Amino acid sequence: MRLLQLIFAVLTLVFPAAAAEVFVPVIYLKQVQENPPTLSNLDKMPDDLGLAGAELGLTDNNTTGRFLGHSYSLETIAVPIGGDLVSAARAALLQTSFLVLDMSAADLLMVADMPEAHGAILFNMAAPDRALRDQKCRANLLHTLPSDAMRADALMQFARFKRWEDLAMIVGTHAGDLSFAAALKTSAAKFGLSIGAKKTWAFDADMRRNAAQEVPIFTQELGEYDLLLIADELHDFGRYVAYNTWYPRPVAGSEGLVPATWSPVIEQWGAAQLQSRFQDQAGRAMQPHDYSAWAALRSLGEAVTRTNSDDPETLRRFLLSDDFELGGFKGRPLSFRQWNGQLRMPISLVTSRAVVAQAPLPGYLHQRSEMDTLGLDQPESKCQAF
Repeated sequence: MRLLQLIFAVLTLVFPAAAAEVFVPVIYLKQVQENPPTLSNLDKMPDDLGLAGAELGLTDNNTTGRFLGHSYSLETIAVPIGGDLVSAARAALLQTSFLVLDMSAADLLMVADMPEAHGAILFNMAAPDRALRDQKCRANLLHTLPSDAMRADALMQFARFKRWEDLAMIVGTHAGDLSFAAALKTSAAKFGLSIGAKKTWAFDADMRRNAAQEVPIFTQELGEYDLLLIADELHDFGRYVAYNTWYPRPVAGSEGLVPATWSPVIEQWGAAQLQSRFQDQAGRAMQPHDYSAWAALRSLGEAVTRTNSDDPETLRRFLLSDDFELGGFKGRPLSFRQWNGQLRMPISLVTSRAVVAQAPLPGYLHQRSEMDTLGLDQPESKCQAF
């Protein structure tokens, strides 16, 4: 009790204007999507993917907020396949100006462009598309999920460091695979690397039985290379490639060495306690979309704490200012890029058992922040909305 009283006294001194009650309602708006079938059933997608991270962020916000007269609520609206997303988004925006959006890039833009969304703060926690941070950016849309370009740059920094200069790539046929493959190609050129041979994975056979026979023949045609890139964002076939290639070479990308927003193997910088709290609340390990949704809630909570306001314009201005920092358990404070609304963050390069490295790697310098060596930098971005 004495400790709580001391904490309250300190917070009162730090935030003397926090006597007024501030209530921040948040809606988690999800467009349910049909997941394409994959070869393996090992990685079943949790029903609460993303939402569980938002719920933990809500708990964290209310833990801090109760000392300051701040409170938060979280409502979930899930639009079924074929449902009326426009009507659901309109109803949500009539209730609050703070939405966490779990949907595709096309749906994000549709919601962001609604008249009711003008002046709102929308958090994208699910779509990694470059265009959303580039020519299709929106002033009311902030991104807590790293872009494909950020993840690709993290991997290419490591490949450059290891002097893996000759690359080959296997690409799946789904839209996410093609988008990540395009990011890898752009990033390789950016860091002076070369992607030579490329093949498309279009097998219908059951690789759980045939991988040892099919994959060596398939990869033999790629010729010599230092590193084999896998663009398989559905995690459909990539797991069967490692250790079955014609040449014994490392595998990276969607499988093998993975540039990850978040992973259960991240334990440094206080991350172990975040992992533990999420496990206790959700009953499973935290995944990248969970982390992105948690970061959205915590970013909003941090802005409310620092400004003692629930006004969307005041909060947006603070979120995009140099004063905003989020402790994201990644070793560096996270902040939003003022030119396109992307949350800048380190990207861990992980295997299923360990963190191998963290990007930006030493030696990659930037006049503003080393984290801006990952993804679209301001001179590269065509975003005009900010």
